[in-house]
Amino acid sequence: MTTPVSAASEQGWKAWLTSDKPRSRLQARCGRAYFIWQRFAENRLALAGLAILLALLFVAAFADVLAPHSPVQGDLRNARLLPPGSAGYLLGTDDQGRDILSRLIHGSRLTLFVVALVAIIAAPVGLIVGTIAGYAGGWIDGVLMRITDIFLAFPKLVLALALVAALGPGIENAVLAIAITSWPPYARIARAETLTFRNSDFIAAVQLMGASPPRIVLSHIAPLCLSSVIVRVTLDMAGIILTAAGLGFLGLGAQPPLPEWGAMIASGRRFILDQWWVAAMPGFAILIVSLGFNLLGDGLRDALDPKEAGQ
Repeated sequence: MTTPVSAASEQGWKAWLTSDKPRSRLQARCGRAYFIWQRFAENRLALAGLAILLALLFVAAFADVLAPHSPVQGDLRNARLLPPGSAGYLLGTDDQGRDILSRLIHGSRLTLFVVALVAIIAAPVGLIVGTIAGYAGGWIDGVLMRITDIFLAFPKLVLALALVAALGPGIENAVLAIAITSWPPYARIARAETLTFRNSDFIAAVQLMGASPPRIVLSHIAPLCLSSVIVRVTLDMAGIILTAAGLGFLGLGAQPPLPEWGAMIASGRRFILDQWWVAAMPGFAILIVSLGFNLLGDGLRDALDPKEAGQ
């Protein structure tokens, strides 16, 4: 039961967050974050996507505790290609007698590893290239955007396949290849946002104060472009997961015996008619995680949209 003191404290915090006249920069930032969360929480599908992502993080963090069996060692004599629901094997086993559930649980770590590294590499590169091109203009803009167009001219999966083939198979090379093919859309978005801010009054005021172009780009323009880039990165996570799974399916991603979901589908395609669960279970995991990122990205797009904020 809520006590009068706690209720008053809650009302005080809400009034502090929703104040029209914030007294500090911290209060203004907290208030903006509160309004964004309110708009995000109104979208039930976005909350479902957030719940899927949090569940994925929980499973990856406690994979050693949650997995009932070893993800790389199986029982070829007694547990080969057992159907779901068998004793001790909730989702069945593969052709090596390994527990599919345990491999899916440990494979979530590889999925998060790929997603996190691609976001850490590709998003800052695209943001910096786009903001520099948009603010500098002239020949710098032309050169940077033509380089971006070259990368955009190739299908992402085809370019990633070529890069991995040149670098060699492996999860690290797959991550690098996906990151190299993922930054151009972020550069385009950052450049478009920068063009709307470049001639603004506050940028002119910062210039009159003597700020250098690198400081203007990094401290004033890039933070304004960050929300749009974050939304695009979140929406691209599903495509990144599918690209990584495709590389794993072709044998160019994570190498056996690592429990990568795409590689699991590749090993199970030989049994798709009779032992369908070997390929279907990792495919279902990819579907659920990709759906979660898409729902989360849609919710963030609506919550961070300034047009929605004014309604």
